[in-house]
Amino acid sequence: MTEYIKVPLERIAVLVGPKGSTKELIEEKSTTTLNIDSDSGNVEIQDSRDTLKGVRAREVVHAIARGFSPEKALKLFDNEDLMFETIDLSNIAREEKDLERIKGRIIGSDGKTRDLFENLTNTNISVYGKTVSLIGYPEQNAVARKGIDMLLKGAAHGLVYKFLEKNRSELKQSEMGLY
Repeated sequence: MTEYIKVPLERIAVLVGPKGSTKELIEEKSTTTLNIDSDSGNVEIQDSRDTLKGVRAREVVHAIARGFSPEKALKLFDNEDLMFETIDLSNIAREEKDLERIKGRIIGSDGKTRDLFENLTNTNISVYGKTVSLIGYPEQNAVARKGIDMLLKGAAHGLVYKFLEKNRSELKQSEMGLY
């Protein structure tokens, strides 16, 4: 099975890694072959001997393309319960300045809002281009996604933080049930 993914040109070097190390690690963990065209940003993922690992390879490539570091993206190989999701902001933002304002609400001053989201939900969050992406367990992503949705609909940051704090204890209890 062969899949094609378009990666932003500025993220190609991150996907390849120093001396090809990230690309090699993805291929090794997934039993796939990555053919990366650094001029166009096209990435071909082919011949996984394991379908699930092939899907994970696609998710890892997408995660790196959406702004995650390779270290965070590669965690997807280590735990089958982790999920990668992307929220498309282009449906919400009518013009570029709307998009910048929305991204600013999610990131916060010096990244404080995003850091708080990550700490309270135990997810990894990347705001890149016209997307917000999440890596976490399904319950964690659901809470983070709900909080982001509240921000997108104009809720005050304080209200969103209270929502996240309220759900933090519930997430910790559900995590304890997983292990």
